Amino acid sequence: MFFVLLASAILQVADAAQPGASVSERAPYTMKDQSELIVVAAPRHDDPYYAEEKQNIFDFHIAYAAVIAGHDDFLVLTDAETYPAYVQVLGEARVAIAPQSDIWLRDFGLSNMTAPVMFRYTAEGQGGKAKGQADADDVQDIIAELTEVTGLTYKESDLLNDGGNFVDDYHGRAVLSRKFLRDNNLEESEARGILIEATGLSHIAFIEADEQGGLEHADGVVAFIDPNVLVINTYPEDPEYAADLRAQLRADLPDVVIHEIVTPHDDSKVVDDRFGSACGLYTNMLVTPDRIYFPQFDIPEDQEALESIRRWTSKEVIPVPSGKVCHMGGSVRCMSWQLRGENAAKLKAWAASTDR
Repeated sequence: MFFVLLASAILQVADAAQPGASVSERAPYTMKDQSELIVVAAPRHDDPYYAEEKQNIFDFHIAYAAVIAGHDDFLVLTDAETYPAYVQVLGEARVAIAPQSDIWLRDFGLSNMTAPVMFRYTAEGQGGKAKGQADADDVQDIIAELTEVTGLTYKESDLLNDGGNFVDDYHGRAVLSRKFLRDNNLEESEARGILIEATGLSHIAFIEADEQGGLEHADGVVAFIDPNVLVINTYPEDPEYAADLRAQLRADLPDVVIHEIVTPHDDSKVVDDRFGSACGLYTNMLVTPDRIYFPQFDIPEDQEALESIRRWTSKEVIPVPSGKVCHMGGSVRCMSWQLRGENAAKLKAWAASTDR
């Protein structure tokens, strides 16, 4: 309860330009032109899969909203039953009734913010197996309906790929794992040509994921923090993989700058063995043109990682407490759907005009 009250106070301070307005009464806020709209999804109130994690997810969302306040825009998509709990802390401007079937919006939303594209969400995002692809399609259909209602502009692609496997620098470079090649039955040269045409990219690196099978997302291995500047995990237990990773990145991304960040990966606690853990993976940071929202796990290595990232970029680096969700298989980036420009304006306008 103390944290909820503190977060509410932080958010009210961020909205101090509207004197006299309570959290729930304030008008929709506006940010500077360079702000990003960061969207998260709450689990449905009756979803048995997330039943034991609902409070942890709520706490993470509130903490995330508190650190974003005053920097970028934030919106929670939720169902009608959960809506009041979020509104009590965040206010109506930051919450919309648009229930989703999963919380990992990164994977089934839009990729490539400079030229948005919706790839086809893969079966592994829903755990694979016989019904995996059908379940994935059903999950993505719901966010696709929202994009249609709100009039968002983007390309659609039949290529199978999760947003977590599309790590780009907003300047024409991206990293994907080779799962993309296998899923779409493509050779590297063919895949590059197709992706360049679909997304406008200029350079694409294909890497082997550090764990084979399952999601194999690139955003658990690498992160662009600036144009052609990558942060990668350290792999002291697997120097051969680390060397191959560096070699592939340098071969595919001309003049790339690579920094290794401390990686105290902890998979001692997981919710679902199919998805592993993202605890200790600082590469799952969310990067915008001006800021980096940087996961912290309440472990000794947090400070070292934070100091490192601040040395390597001139962007503002904002810590985000992520220990309550990382054991589910993702953290800051995995939870976040990023929108900007006209698409961000359209979704915010829709949220502001929707009847509660």
